[in-house]
Amino acid sequence: MTANSATGTSAADSGPSTDRRFFGHPLALGSLFSVELWERFSFYGMQTVMAYYLYYAVTEGGLGFPEASATSIIGAYGGLVYLAAVVGAWVADRLLGAERTLFVSAITVMVGHVALAVLPGVAGVVAGLVLVALGSGGVKTSATTVVGSLYARDDPRADAGFSIFYMGINIGALVGPLLTGLTQQLAGFHWAFGLAAIGMAVGLTIYALGRRGLPSSAAAVPDPLPSGAWVRPALGVVVVVVLVVVGFATGVLSAANLSTAVAIVVVLISIGIFAIMLTSPKVDGDERSRVRAFIPMWLGSVVFWSLFQQQFTVVTLYSDTRLDRNLFGWEFPVNWPNSIQPFWVIVLAPLFALMWTKLGDRAPSTPVKFALGATGMGIAFLLFLPWAGGTGNTTPVLALVLILMVFSLAELNLSPVGLSLSTRVGPAAFRNLTVALFYLSISLGSALSGTLAGYYSPETEGAYFGITGAAAIVLGLVLFTLSPWIRRAMRGVR
Repeated sequence: MTANSATGTSAADSGPSTDRRFFGHPLALGSLFSVELWERFSFYGMQTVMAYYLYYAVTEGGLGFPEASATSIIGAYGGLVYLAAVVGAWVADRLLGAERTLFVSAITVMVGHVALAVLPGVAGVVAGLVLVALGSGGVKTSATTVVGSLYARDDPRADAGFSIFYMGINIGALVGPLLTGLTQQLAGFHWAFGLAAIGMAVGLTIYALGRRGLPSSAAAVPDPLPSGAWVRPALGVVVVVVLVVVGFATGVLSAANLSTAVAIVVVLISIGIFAIMLTSPKVDGDERSRVRAFIPMWLGSVVFWSLFQQQFTVVTLYSDTRLDRNLFGWEFPVNWPNSIQPFWVIVLAPLFALMWTKLGDRAPSTPVKFALGATGMGIAFLLFLPWAGGTGNTTPVLALVLILMVFSLAELNLSPVGLSLSTRVGPAAFRNLTVALFYLSISLGSALSGTLAGYYSPETEGAYFGITGAAAIVLGLVLFTLSPWIRRAMRGVR
């Protein structure tokens, strides 16, 4: 079976398109915009009610887990999503190609949400979160590649096309928590998970109908795995599954320490990748210097994400126990605050793009932007302090709206900048591996967000926000101090 017939693409569409039927862009961008919007709708819609499902009492429709176990599971899940993104990139490069990886991954996400909706108890959580994590990781890497395949290298529409695509991500992240939260409040958790499954099904249907418009290059397998070479990775998967099962059976692994276990695994993988790149004979002196320069920024990224991803752990608990959710006499759903941060990204991202364009060479260097991102997250956590020590749901909504605006300002200094840096700083022989390293920093930070959340409680929130916020600010200042050395060591990469 040819790649074209396998993916439904037309043989005539063998390369980037000059089609302008979707707001001046290829019509296929519309289907990719849709699948990403609905995948993010389902992903964030589910994730923002999951912690409540885990720790709410059985009488309230939840599973009755301790709060520390619930946040640990959410942190581990977040870490696995980005670890799966690295696996998804390998599958796209070696086995299926980006387009088929995207299609299979989207189906996997939908099946995961269905499992959460119909399977009761812990079985539904395990099956659902594992499937959604694997599927979302595959969508995350392959969708970007497929969008890129729509444009020639010199097509001036490419940046605008990615901006449209990115807008779909944030629209889904904005609307998903609003609708699933309202559904959970009115009908219960399983109906909310069912709504997430329906959203993913809608996006998948639109994408399936639009697959013919994709260029055949989207289906290409860049580095096909030789015949029989699948045995080793398959055995690796079996070994990992066995180790996880044995870990839970013996008590070494538990819900309470799951995020820490994921963090340890990601640390070991990351150290191994850095060691490979620093010692490989394929890497010359300039490239090795850039890899060394990347290390402090990678650590800065880990710290940033360990605080930023607490939107789904600590801020989730905070919205439930400390936030005044009364709106004109109506208490809005507990997960609605999770839509605030995507709203700010939609508002602020175009302004940041315009600002960096206007500043040109006068814009801060990448190490300084990383320092601003880490410092900004520290400031955001310190902004919780004026309401620390209170009791009950007394923090005004406007306070959280402003705090999450600072979250977004910090994110826009580091997240897109870090991904861009990872494509420029890597050695020629390890370009994709360097991008994978950046995703691993998000994976580690996400896992740590679950581990750190175990130290949070309304009674100790002053110390918690003060210490974590101050630590991030100190790291930001260290990065700022090191920025001249980092710039020199990056050897021409700004």
